[in-house]
Amino acid sequence: MADVLALDVGGTKIAAGLADADGTLVYTAVRPTRGDRDAEVVWAVVAELLDDVLAQAGGRVRAVGIGSAGPVDVNAGTVSPINIPGWRGFALRDRVAAAVPGVPVALGGDGVCMALGEHRHGAGRGTRSMLGMVVSTGVGGGLVLDGVPFHGRTGNAGHVGHVVVDPGGEACRCGGRGCVETVSSGPSMVRWALANGWTPAGPDADAKALGAAAEAGDPVALRAFRRGTDALAAMIASVAAVCDLNLVVIGGGVAKSGALLFDPLRAALSAYARLDFLTGLQVVPAELGGEAGLVGAAALAALR
Repeated sequence: MADVLALDVGGTKIAAGLADADGTLVYTAVRPTRGDRDAEVVWAVVAELLDDVLAQAGGRVRAVGIGSAGPVDVNAGTVSPINIPGWRGFALRDRVAAAVPGVPVALGGDGVCMALGEHRHGAGRGTRSMLGMVVSTGVGGGLVLDGVPFHGRTGNAGHVGHVVVDPGGEACRCGGRGCVETVSSGPSMVRWALANGWTPAGPDADAKALGAAAEAGDPVALRAFRRGTDALAAMIASVAAVCDLNLVVIGGGVAKSGALLFDPLRAALSAYARLDFLTGLQVVPAELGGEAGLVGAAALAALR
């Protein structure tokens, strides 16, 4: 019998999987979210995945772990993902519990699950306190402090994409202004580059094309990346100082840029993180890729 059923709910895709007693994924299935549809259409995607995975498990698992895009409310068991407008206060934990009766169901934010997955089975193995981050269409994150996932009061601790790095900056989709996400996410870097004279070589004006241009030495593309990494470094230094971190693990589409992201980020961080107790703070690429959320959701369930 597989040990744990894991569910990872995002605005673009929903994934489900089975993890064995060691936390290793032994089966996964993925479906498009259909996030532009109403609540029950999105739930039907989840229900289909649950049926699929339970069939693979012979109908029996000992626990279920859910990582969901947020905001979440772990106390009420509800989720309100920004990119799934039909789910506002959606009782995801209770709906899953009804579909998989008789086993405990744990709910956490997707950033916490990503961080926990990397802490237990990825780039954060053996570290004490870390920030796990995803830099892609947005900037998300989660915290593991003293070896334990930190959820905060409602389950939304670690929303580092909304740390303000420019008080007079752009309006953010969260309703605030100057959040690091408005500078450092893939679409934000592309938008800035286009406004400052970057002309894509091909038909696509996206983060991948911007990265290729920067690799080729395009000065505007390079400035866009350096502007983004400088904002990330300022945010990381602030969060690390507050939480006394020793490691930051970064995944997501923009992180696939490799040295283009990590070299200037580390250089900028050395200028921002000057306190003695931050000496040795490391920033490394994630290891688990797109499976980090599922692995972390399984680990969250195993903590119950």
